[in-house]
Amino acid sequence: MTQATLTPGTIWPFQRGGKLDSPQQLRLRTLIWLRWLAVFGQTGAVLWVYLVLDFHLPLSACLGAIALSAWLNIFLSIRWRTSQRLHERFSVLLLGYDILQLAALLYLTGGLENPFSILFLVPVTVSATTLPLNRTVWLSALAVVSATLLSYYHLPLPWQAEGRPEFPTLYVAGVWAGLVCGIVFSTLYVSRVAGEARQMSAALSATETILAHEQQLHALDGLAAAAAHELGTPLATIVLVAKELRNEFPHDTAVGEDLELLYSQANRCRDILSRLASREAQSDAMYARLMITVMLEEIIEPLRGPDVEVRVNSLPGKTPEGAPLPIPVISRNPAIKYALANLLENGVDFARSAVDVEIAWDEEEIVVSISDDGPGFSQQVIDRLGDPYVTTRPGYGAQVKPQEPDGHHGMGLGFFIAKTLLERSGATVVLANTVAPKSGAVVRIAWPTSVLAIGDPAQTAAA
Repeated sequence: MTQATLTPGTIWPFQRGGKLDSPQQLRLRTLIWLRWLAVFGQTGAVLWVYLVLDFHLPLSACLGAIALSAWLNIFLSIRWRTSQRLHERFSVLLLGYDILQLAALLYLTGGLENPFSILFLVPVTVSATTLPLNRTVWLSALAVVSATLLSYYHLPLPWQAEGRPEFPTLYVAGVWAGLVCGIVFSTLYVSRVAGEARQMSAALSATETILAHEQQLHALDGLAAAAAHELGTPLATIVLVAKELRNEFPHDTAVGEDLELLYSQANRCRDILSRLASREAQSDAMYARLMITVMLEEIIEPLRGPDVEVRVNSLPGKTPEGAPLPIPVISRNPAIKYALANLLENGVDFARSAVDVEIAWDEEEIVVSISDDGPGFSQQVIDRLGDPYVTTRPGYGAQVKPQEPDGHHGMGLGFFIAKTLLERSGATVVLANTVAPKSGAVVRIAWPTSVLAIGDPAQTAAA
C-alpha cells in the first residue's frame, strides 16, 4: 500500500469521498468563524460570572476548555485553506466536538441547571441547515445523550457561597424535556425547510439553463444573417467566374457539364444566402410576431397522432358593437412556447383518447385551457404541483426495475419549469380536475390582454 503524499494546501481529509459542488457542504471558514464567536462568548460569560457577579466556579478548567476550541481553530486555519468545503463526515466531527465542548463547560458550571444549556441547539441547527438528515440525527442523538448525562452528573451551579439554590428534580426533568423537544423540532423542521430551499435552487438553475439554451437558439438567426452577408461577395465572384467558363466550353462536353453543374449549385447557394440575409428583416414582421392561434398550431402539430387526438377550439370575444374581436397577435416568446408544449405533452401522455385546447380572448384577458380525458390530477399532489420534484410518475424517488417496460418517467421538474416560465410572462396558472362523472385534468393559463397582445392580425397579414 502506498502512502499518500500531502503537499501544502492539500485538503485530502476534507475532500475525500465528497462532491465539492454539493450544496450540502460547509466551508471550513464558516465553522471556524462560528467557533470563534463561541470562544469569545464563552470567555465573556465565564469572566463576567466569576469577576463581576463573584460566583464561585472552576475558572482554570473552564478557561482550559475554551482555550482548546481556540487552539483547534488556530490549527485548522494554519493546516488547511479555510475557503475549502468540508466533506459532510468531517463537518459532523467538528460539530460533534462543539457539542462535547459545550457539555464539558456545562458539567463544570451546573449541568442542565445552567440556563446556557439551551446552546445545545446551535450545532444541531447548523447541521440541519447544511447537512443531510441522517448526519443531523447523529448529532441530535449526541446532544440528547449529553443533556441526559448532565442532568445527573455535574458540578454545582456557580452561585454565591451563602445562597446556593436547590432545584427540584421535576424542574430539571422539565428543562431536559424542553431541550430534547427543541433538538427534535430543530432537526425535523429546519432540515425540511433547508431541503426545500435547496430543491428550489436546483430547479431554478435547471430553468435558467433551459432559458439560456432557448436564447442561444434564437441568437442563431442573427449569426446566420451575418454569415450570409460575409459570404455574399465571394460567392458572387464564384458565380461570375463559373458563368464565364461555362460560356467558353461546349455544353455537350464533360467539362461543359461540370461547369453547368457548378454554376447551378453556386446559384443555389446564392439563393440560400439571400434568404438567410433577409431572415433578420423578415423576422421583425413575420417571425417575431404571430397570432396566438398560429403559435398553438405550431406546438400541437408534432403531437397529433393516431393514439391521442388534439383538438383546438377558438372562442373570440365581442366588441361593444357586437363584432367578434380579432385574433390577438403576440411576440414569439420561446419561454411561452416551451411551457405550453410541456403542458400539452403532459396532457397527451395521460389522456385516453383526446386533448382539448380552448383559446378565448376579450379586451381584458387571453385564456388558454388545456384539458384531457385521463385520470386527472392526484389529490395527493394537486396542491403541491408547481413545486420542484413533485410528480406522480415512477422513476423519481422510487425504485424502478430495469426489466419493467418503459412507461411514464419523470423528475417532477417539467411542470415546475413550465409554470415558472408562464408566470414570468405575466400569466396566472390554475389547476383543476374535470367535474364528475367525467374524468381528466384541466390547466387554465390566463394573461392580461395588455401584457401579451402586441397588435392586430391585419398588420401581421400585411407584413
